[in-house]
Amino acid sequence: MSKAKFVEHTTFIHREPKEMISRSADFLDLMKRRRTVREFSDRPVPREVIENAILTAGRAPSGANKQPWHFAAISAPEMKAKFREAAEVEEREFYGGRASEEWLEDLLPFGTDENKPFLEIAPWLIAVFRQSYGVDEESGDRSKNYYVHESAGLAAGFLIAALHNAGLATLTHTPSPMGFLNELCGRPKNEHATMLVVAGFPADKVTVPDIDKKSLEEISTWL
Repeated sequence: MSKAKFVEHTTFIHREPKEMISRSADFLDLMKRRRTVREFSDRPVPREVIENAILTAGRAPSGANKQPWHFAAISAPEMKAKFREAAEVEEREFYGGRASEEWLEDLLPFGTDENKPFLEIAPWLIAVFRQSYGVDEESGDRSKNYYVHESAGLAAGFLIAALHNAGLATLTHTPSPMGFLNELCGRPKNEHATMLVVAGFPADKVTVPDIDKKSLEEISTWL
């Protein structure tokens, strides 16, 4: 085992408490404006925006810095059509009997069904994969990854925040099962799809459910 190498952390920015409070409030206000939408415009989004968002996701912390994730960005119309077709097959089974009555009842306020036109309309789909183990490109040897689900979840959170910060709307689509994502994206068997992030501009006059988030008191304990 090689000895860890450390370098001085010179990029950290020290801020005064007043500025910290202001910046944290500004970021909270920004994220309060984030809403999941299900109707997208086909207005193009520059690839560089998506590249920057994926690079931001790649800055997320991970177990032993294994970075057990991969992002497949899809914009080709013919590929998006294939994604929609495959996803709707799974969704028809989900809404047709796979989901419990309680689950379907909880979904009623959101008006969701097996039809997913946004998979073709939105300019970008980003499939997020978690890597259950690493594979050396030259030897093919396996290596262990740690906290895979947690690491991939953190990266997905970074991704969504980065897309929102850039001025895009998003939708986290999680058809179950998601094995078709591996096939369509040509991903290896050590990777498993976590979600499909739909990204683009919201459609004109798009509506969202009249819901809110839990209060600070409901989601935190102070000791």
